[in-house]
Amino acid sequence: MKTIRVMIVDDSATVRQVLSAVLGSAPDMDVIATAPDPLFALDKMRRDWPDVLVLDVEMPRMDGLTFLRKLMAERPTPVVICSTLTEKGAETTLQALSAGAVGIVAKPKIGLKQFFVDSSNDLVAQVRAAARARVGRLIAPPPPRPRLGLDAVPMAPAQAMSVTTDKVIAVGASTGGTQALERFLSALPRVTPGIVIVQHMPEKFTAAFAERVNSVCELEVLEARNGDRVIPGRALIAPGGRHMMLRRSGAQYQVEVVDGPPVNRHRPSVDVLFRSVARFAGQNAMGIIMTGMGDDGARGMKEMHDAGALTIAQDEATCVVYGMPKEAVKLGGVRRSVALEAISQEVIAYARGI
Repeated sequence: MKTIRVMIVDDSATVRQVLSAVLGSAPDMDVIATAPDPLFALDKMRRDWPDVLVLDVEMPRMDGLTFLRKLMAERPTPVVICSTLTEKGAETTLQALSAGAVGIVAKPKIGLKQFFVDSSNDLVAQVRAAARARVGRLIAPPPPRPRLGLDAVPMAPAQAMSVTTDKVIAVGASTGGTQALERFLSALPRVTPGIVIVQHMPEKFTAAFAERVNSVCELEVLEARNGDRVIPGRALIAPGGRHMMLRRSGAQYQVEVVDGPPVNRHRPSVDVLFRSVARFAGQNAMGIIMTGMGDDGARGMKEMHDAGALTIAQDEATCVVYGMPKEAVKLGGVRRSVALEAISQEVIAYARGI
């Protein structure tokens, strides 16, 4: 077993101490150093470079976001962001994810020690996922593709369009998914069928993420609320800390946002969403599984596939972590795997009934 060498950069001595204890107790991790700010960290990193950096984003002398951008420009390294559960913290964290960070650990303003002890499994999982991430894939992305319209693909025969009416697109993602979703959604036209999305993120961060993506899309992108309708031109993102399911009310689709225990260690869970889509939309649905560690969504995608849905996986070459798509492929639930940049074309073709 390869040991993951971790460095912790946080201006709080208590946070450094607790994180060191939690990560140091994992059998496959070694905390090689801690630092109170990025300048101290850089000095230590030059002597002993870590596999994963756990980085606070609000620090004196040099803030974590500036440090992250410098790091990614000069020597891309997997980074897990440590951020407070505040509106400002959420926005800064999204900027960090956009700059190349691959994971988030949310921390409250009080009760830090008990919080990290209670969340130790999630913290260790985040660092393991980061260690497997191919961060170079997030740096210097190719120029944006021209925004695609429905005229980008030929019309399907009339009889093909009459087979289904309301279509639904269900998407699941985890590590590396925020960047992938932003690129995917921003390439879609306003007339795209309704989209429901589960992106593994802590509570409080999904609203800021939805707002950020909404600002760069033709689609309306919202954090889902219980009872929201799934309609063309709208993408609903499951709120952190709650499951989201598709339901049908008469001729209309809507989402149900509920509490409940974690499924596959996640809440929201991709499997919960995909299974509901298999049940209520069946062959009228398209399922997309993107970059992420673990197997959440693999079984749900197989159920969608068996119900007649079109199922697509992001290919290994463009994934930050080829975990969730790989497991879905292994289960036989994926019709085809395509590059991230081609997924929007698949959606447009699906909307046309091709």
